[in-house]
Amino acid sequence: MRTSILARQAVTAALLSTVSASPAPTAFAHIDDNAAPRNPAVTPSPVERNPSPVVARNILSDIDADVGSVLSGLGSDLPSWVASGVPNFFQGFPTGDAVVSSLGLDKTELAAVPTNVLNIDPYANWTDSGWNVRFHGNVYKQPNTSVSTLNKLADVFLVNTKIADLPESQQDQARNLTAEIFIVQQPDVAVNTIHLAPATSQGSSGQPGGGGSSNTTGGKQDITLPYNTTVEGDFDTFVPIDSNGLTAGNETSAIQRLNTHVQGATLGNGTAYLVPPTGLTIISDIDDILRVTKIYEPEQGLINSFARPFTSWENMADIYRNWSTSLPDAHFHYLTTTPEQITRNYMQFIYANYPGGSFDTRPLNFSDVSATLSIRKFLLEKVFETFPKRKFILVADTSNSDVMRDYPKMATDFPGQVQCIFLRNTSATDPGDKFPYDTSGFKDLDQSKYMFFLHPDDLTNLDIANGHCYNQSIPQNLTFGYQGLPLGVGSKPTSVNGSATHHNGAPGSLSSKDTAGTHSLAALAVAIFTATLMFL
Repeated sequence: MRTSILARQAVTAALLSTVSASPAPTAFAHIDDNAAPRNPAVTPSPVERNPSPVVARNILSDIDADVGSVLSGLGSDLPSWVASGVPNFFQGFPTGDAVVSSLGLDKTELAAVPTNVLNIDPYANWTDSGWNVRFHGNVYKQPNTSVSTLNKLADVFLVNTKIADLPESQQDQARNLTAEIFIVQQPDVAVNTIHLAPATSQGSSGQPGGGGSSNTTGGKQDITLPYNTTVEGDFDTFVPIDSNGLTAGNETSAIQRLNTHVQGATLGNGTAYLVPPTGLTIISDIDDILRVTKIYEPEQGLINSFARPFTSWENMADIYRNWSTSLPDAHFHYLTTTPEQITRNYMQFIYANYPGGSFDTRPLNFSDVSATLSIRKFLLEKVFETFPKRKFILVADTSNSDVMRDYPKMATDFPGQVQCIFLRNTSATDPGDKFPYDTSGFKDLDQSKYMFFLHPDDLTNLDIANGHCYNQSIPQNLTFGYQGLPLGVGSKPTSVNGSATHHNGAPGSLSSKDTAGTHSLAALAVAIFTATLMFL
């Protein structure tokens, strides 16, 4: 039962309730406070705009204030992912001193643990001053936690499943991922030296696209980040680097790749993708579009993420392989709101199955649902503003309410930069997805620029390089408003090429012409529906 999620979240909270007052030990040397940091040069945007702040949003974001009042009347024990309208069970992971306390560590034990660095694969842009690399990641220590302790902790995350009931290989994965969650972030420390060196052409597992089609010949050097880590151990800053034989960004259309290694850390390897000012960038979500997650079914989503091997969704890898060869100078950027503690699993999955590319995940300073609902837009805007002359192909699925809101908004906020939007309709292909979604943001977009699809093969035979993004053999018949609502409100399942769907000609869906009263009724239906999911 989904009510057990609440109980297990409570157990996790109790497990971490005693927080040590002593600060975590420093991993690297502190930077001299009097030293002037290097000012990173950022490509100026031709569009006048304010910085992109992370704005806290109300329940169900911008849908309707009525939802908040309805949920508040249902009781305060609703889990945060229900209140947000997003089944976001990856919330409330322990950090820093909470891990020290819960595992019973002391300073001496922790000091002897090697320092690791999550060095998330960065992108770099070209400016008048040369190449600018956005280094980002986290500095942490991973305690030597016993198998028995990891088993107990993993049982908290595995809803209605015990680790002892899993096959041995899945037990190992569950323990490994749990160990990655129970790490001790290192605050206010310097990342002293990052070594850069040319990367060889990408291997066969990753296909030649995503920056592997050119042989990088320069860039070898050591750099130091200008700022210490945050209180959560995060770092995120653009740093200008020396050319040392690299091709200037305004003289090539090809992606250049640099191996990056944080010295003095047991882990800390990554790959930087040097992206020219013009060209195509494919920004792709991962869960339920590149791999089978079922994030809309919390119990299955947790098992698929913690224990089962990551599995590609249908033949989506073939589509990306085709794009990487037919668009050899395209830049692949993987953007997921998964917490950064488990980023490495996602990166390894991409390396093995999809074209290589830069990454964005949710950093630890975005730690609650309101921030989660805005982190995707924040990261999207950062990429768009960094590359104001590039065009973007956005790929995700309908189970993410922030995608359904933010993707079409990017097309209006950054005119001419969104080349295509591709959204897998998970409610059409997976009956387990019962969460409503809103298509109203697509009302004023040209149909040739977006497509809701059912299977990867729907994306074949498209001239996306020239902005032809709609496969006319996949009927849309799209109405604009809430889809898949309960209580008889919104769309009903209909048929598109023989598959059940909650859009594409669905009768009774709420259009943008509906009255405010009907809109409130839809919000009420969403609230009641998401609340009652707990008791299914």
